[in-house]
Amino acid sequence: MIDNQVLAFTGVAAILTVTPGADTMLVMRSVFARGRRAGLLTSLGICSGLFFHATLSALGLSLILVRSATAFELVKLMGALFLIFLGGQSLWRVFRHGSKKLSTNERTLNKHKKEWWQSFFEGLLTNVLNPKVAIFYLAFLPQFISPSDPVLAKSLLLAGIHFMIGILWLSLVTMFLGKVRAVLTRPRVQRIIEATTGTILVAFGARLATERR
Repeated sequence: MIDNQVLAFTGVAAILTVTPGADTMLVMRSVFARGRRAGLLTSLGICSGLFFHATLSALGLSLILVRSATAFELVKLMGALFLIFLGGQSLWRVFRHGSKKLSTNERTLNKHKKEWWQSFFEGLLTNVLNPKVAIFYLAFLPQFISPSDPVLAKSLLLAGIHFMIGILWLSLVTMFLGKVRAVLTRPRVQRIIEATTGTILVAFGARLATERR
């Protein structure tokens, strides 16, 4: 099943993966708020959502989002509100706590696995609730699947390739941000970074909510 179609998909997926967007901001938010492991789990959650969309595409269920304006708007609104919620959490944490208290809370959060797995589910839901990813997979994947190929198996293979590229890239981003976070130890700087990522996530959510198909 490793053919020219797979190679072409790999190249296109790599370009799409390294393009900055909400995924990058979400990973940045996790790293600076909870640490490197949280960033890696957020990356894992984001990339795991690709298999969900690939399965929907193979089964034809993504057509519902294409043909039903109501379904599309509902999923889009849910995804937008979730991004705004995550961004709002960061902003609330910045404005509610003082510099010293924020730094202490961050060190505490890094010790709790519950917060790490919360990072995973935040990444997963952000991807799953993005209708654009579903429509993209519905329109994009069939171009790399031959009529003789088993649709579901080939779709999951392509999603697996996209997953590996995404994990590699976002892990590199996470490791870099983890080193930057270690240098930027001043609470005031950490608050500015978290406020910035929170604002950008809110902006991404607002843009998703107001965009048309």
